[in-house]
Amino acid sequence: MFTIKTFTIKTVLGALLVLTVGTVTTPGALAQTVALNPDHPDRHTVVRGDTLWGISSRFLRDPWQWQAVWRINPDIQNPHRIYPGDVVFLTIQDGQPVLQVEPGSGRPRNNMAGEPSPEQVLTESSGPTATAPAGLRLVKLSPQIRVAGLDLAIPTIPMDIISPFLLRARVVSQEEMDNAPYVVSLEEGRVSSGMGQKAYVRNLDDNAGMQFGVFHQTVAYRNPGAKREDILGYEAIQVAEARVDRFGDPATLMLTASYRETLLGDRLLPIGQEEINPFLLPRAYDKPTPGKIVAVVDGVSKIGQYQVVAINLGTRDGVEPGHVFIVNQAGTLVRDGVQPARKGNIVTLPEERAGVLLVFRPFERVSYALVVAAEKEIRQYDAVVAP
Repeated sequence: MFTIKTFTIKTVLGALLVLTVGTVTTPGALAQTVALNPDHPDRHTVVRGDTLWGISSRFLRDPWQWQAVWRINPDIQNPHRIYPGDVVFLTIQDGQPVLQVEPGSGRPRNNMAGEPSPEQVLTESSGPTATAPAGLRLVKLSPQIRVAGLDLAIPTIPMDIISPFLLRARVVSQEEMDNAPYVVSLEEGRVSSGMGQKAYVRNLDDNAGMQFGVFHQTVAYRNPGAKREDILGYEAIQVAEARVDRFGDPATLMLTASYRETLLGDRLLPIGQEEINPFLLPRAYDKPTPGKIVAVVDGVSKIGQYQVVAINLGTRDGVEPGHVFIVNQAGTLVRDGVQPARKGNIVTLPEERAGVLLVFRPFERVSYALVVAAEKEIRQYDAVVAP
């Protein structure tokens, strides 16, 4: 598991849900049908480890519809987050089912508006000035502590599963890989290196900057049946961080952090301060473009809940973080044993719904998505469609 270096929280969800069995109309949204989960509880106490998707699944048949039924509760100072200890409960108001959030003890006490965590503030006090040098005013600074509760609001989906793909993985084009600086040699002729060792790199522009990520190219993503040269993109996994010690051909770099071994041929790509957003806003992909699962991370053949997959739709297809897709299991081929002599005796059975995906990191032609529900066995090349 990779190490998370930064964790920036953006809030996008309110703390009051209004759910209607039938048609729900919300400001700025079209009327739509939202159905309750037949096995929904009357109330649920939020615990550490819960996710907003999981809680919504308890009450809604289709959890991604919560955007259409979300309401802000003005009685809660910070209406954008749900915390362990909060109670989500179901009531009936004006004949309609309503989900409300009752704040629990896990909410920040002095920090309902989402201020930074505890910090020390120096304030000027009117202390005695008799000891001040002539002509000068003595100002006494007294440290005061403003205590703010730690932000423990629950995320949309399990962050420990997707954080490696937010921080240490990306999809790059063939052109990006071909033009990127590459490791031509390692210190003392090693075949692999780690933190604190040197790497010698070619194709590095003197004006390219001083800090880089070292990436190892793994798999090539292709459409089903595509020619070998028809590549959607390459998965690149960051194996190290490097600092330029000396420019030239080759340039000398010091490996300042290692996550895996650095190998000959690894590429250098620019890196910045990565940001993790645990509050994705789940919503249905709203375009008719169908796609396919083109790869399963870790190379397993059968896919289950909370596994990461790559689909062949990306930003150029309008895919954004939080978009939800339905997975349809490809129809199997069966032989017509009733009339075997009939023309076309090999029959393809219809596709069947197999699960639900939530996109958390899209690229131009490929997106990483988490399997948030698996109703049947999901396989590589199964179809993905808008709900």
